[in-house]
Amino acid sequence: MLDAKRVLEAALLCADQPMVMRDLRTLFDESVDEPQLRALLEEIRDEWTERGLQLAEVASGWRFQSHPDMAHYLEKLHPEKPPRYSRAVLETLAIIAYRQPVTRGDIEEIRGVTIHTQLLKQLEDRGWVETVGHRESVGRPALLATTRQFLDDLGLASLRELPALSLPGGEGDALGQLIGSAEPASATDADSAPLPFPEAAEEDVQAPQGLAAEAADPPAASDMPQPSLPHPNQAPL
Repeated sequence: MLDAKRVLEAALLCADQPMVMRDLRTLFDESVDEPQLRALLEEIRDEWTERGLQLAEVASGWRFQSHPDMAHYLEKLHPEKPPRYSRAVLETLAIIAYRQPVTRGDIEEIRGVTIHTQLLKQLEDRGWVETVGHRESVGRPALLATTRQFLDDLGLASLRELPALSLPGGEGDALGQLIGSAEPASATDADSAPLPFPEAAEEDVQAPQGLAAEAADPPAASDMPQPSLPHPNQAPL
């Protein structure tokens, strides 16, 4: 199996995007079944634990990426500041991520304010949110959900790996830290109210029931941060 691991390492290191099991099996003309392949990948992941790169399974497949400890050094190669997302953006994204699929009306009812069109467009342009259908009700509103790109960018394999909602509040901050680009919240900011989501078990993430109502209107389009990639944490290979 040593040769098989070398083949997998070479393929994954040279790939410009995550590789799914089906593609990895073609390397061996289907002679290696999925359980064997997964065992090999786990061995490789263990062997690379203490190195600058690590093997990770994300929503779109398997990939090599830089170890989190390397972020401080790799940032020196990309000195530009990462984008910062407003609390309104993070709260809206948190609702979609934990309660999907939801409509714009659902989000507005939970947040207690009108959602600006530019806010949703920013998340769609970023590739984190998409329309997955329409609710069979008056007007057939679009149903919104997160994408595989959202999980890939956060280094997650599935929605179950999102921060568990075990504390009453602060989920917007938790999601912001996961993204790595959230602005620090101000206690006097209308957008700084914590998200009072209910408790949820780690194995079964529950939908949030509501957010604190906000006194201020959502930010204008001109005040919204422009959609762009968070600072890359994956080392180019």
